[in-house]
Amino acid sequence: MRYTLLGRTGVRISRLALGTMTFGDDWKLPGSVHERILGQYADAGGNFIDTANEYGDGSAETTLGKLLAGHRDRFVLSTKYTMQTHPGDPNSSGNHRKNLVRSLEASLRRLGTDHLDVLWVHARDTLTPVPEVMRALDDQVRAGKVLYVGVSDWPAWEVAQANTLAELRDWSPFAGLQIRYNLLERTVERELLPMAQAFDLPVFAWGPLADGRLTGKYLRSEGGRLDHVAWGQGGRGPGDDVVEETVRVAEAAGLSPAQVALAWLLSRPGNVVPLLGATKEEQLADNLAAVDAVLEDEWLARLDEVSRVEPGFPHDFLRFPAMRNAIYGDRWQQVDDLRSTVRRVPADDQYTTAR
Repeated sequence: MRYTLLGRTGVRISRLALGTMTFGDDWKLPGSVHERILGQYADAGGNFIDTANEYGDGSAETTLGKLLAGHRDRFVLSTKYTMQTHPGDPNSSGNHRKNLVRSLEASLRRLGTDHLDVLWVHARDTLTPVPEVMRALDDQVRAGKVLYVGVSDWPAWEVAQANTLAELRDWSPFAGLQIRYNLLERTVERELLPMAQAFDLPVFAWGPLADGRLTGKYLRSEGGRLDHVAWGQGGRGPGDDVVEETVRVAEAAGLSPAQVALAWLLSRPGNVVPLLGATKEEQLADNLAAVDAVLEDEWLARLDEVSRVEPGFPHDFLRFPAMRNAIYGDRWQQVDDLRSTVRRVPADDQYTTAR
């Protein structure tokens, strides 16, 4: 296992995180499977565990709490709040302080711990103002019940607003960003990823295998979670060309398609941490091996070309040669920006990595 940093916190986290949605009772997996998967992840050097208060109506947290008893501090433990937990109660959902406090206390009880390493805001609730969210989260950090806070599934501009506000008011800023990111979902590269790099936020990529599509199993007519999706039949549909290219690269590289999809994420600019979810030990073993996978430049170029998304306005407008020269001057190529390892430059690509 290799390790990276949780943003500006100094906390060391593994390059691959373990998601535990499958630990909930609704997945109907034997408890022995949960124990073996967690042990397998820990044996490989993994130390970041992600869950949520709504997974299996809290049962995922309960299961995880029992498994972590006696060695909880070995891991960087995170959970989420926002989603409704008590139907009929309008305050049992949202990002407001009342739901935050109640959800956090319940999560701590189920997880059998007195504090969380990271508490994620699960999704944006537009009824609760951003300053209220950040102040309420900071109170929990100051109370010692949460060490760091993170944000999931928010627009880039509001994450930027939140962290700027936190910096100005000496509140706890978001230390990480959790978003859906994979070879079939690259629209986050337009705003969310550049924002994350600007604020030194690691990007925890959920759905890194696109519900199993990037394993190639649906091309082989194998069953899976997408058997009944409306837009395709048996997991087939838009993006099959991306899946097919992933399979071809895997064959050329001597890897599994899942390892290629994960290795591609690990190769992206910035700090991307794929979130693994597994129901079988062999799945997890295959995924964990992605940390050692090396993709040649030719293979990365092929994957990039087939999965590329247009940057959209204003990015595509600003990269026109005439606009580029007007904004930066006709000698812009002779200007070196050495302020960051990741430079936003007026090149053809949306952003490039400086070495």
